[in-house]
Amino acid sequence: MTIQHLCTDYLAALNAGDLEAVLRLFSDDAVVVSPLYETRPAATFFQGLFADTSASNTTLLNVFDRSADSGAIALHFRYVWTLSSGTIVEFECVDIFELSASQDRFTKLTIIYDTAPLRADFEASRQAR
Repeated sequence: MTIQHLCTDYLAALNAGDLEAVLRLFSDDAVVVSPLYETRPAATFFQGLFADTSASNTTLLNVFDRSADSGAIALHFRYVWTLSSGTIVEFECVDIFELSASQDRFTKLTIIYDTAPLRADFEASRQAR
């Protein structure tokens, strides 16, 4: 699988809310660093994310590929996130992926975005669950 396919498969699985498809893209010991969920194993992070989500829609804006030099790639995208409460929040974010030595799986994901505009809606949605 090419790095480009990893990235497009990631966004497709995120949009579909497909936990198994997302986790197939990550190494077993992969971690996710998130401004809302903090640092967690990838499986724990995505289980929590999908529990907090009723729909996701991503629009890819840019790809920053340094995989040949540093083993990393970044996706800049618009995320329309429908929380489990039905509240819709929209924001741009950058997901930075560190790649395995064979460049066929992600070993780490660092998510960067401004949580201030959506944190109150996120917390309210989680409390309502």
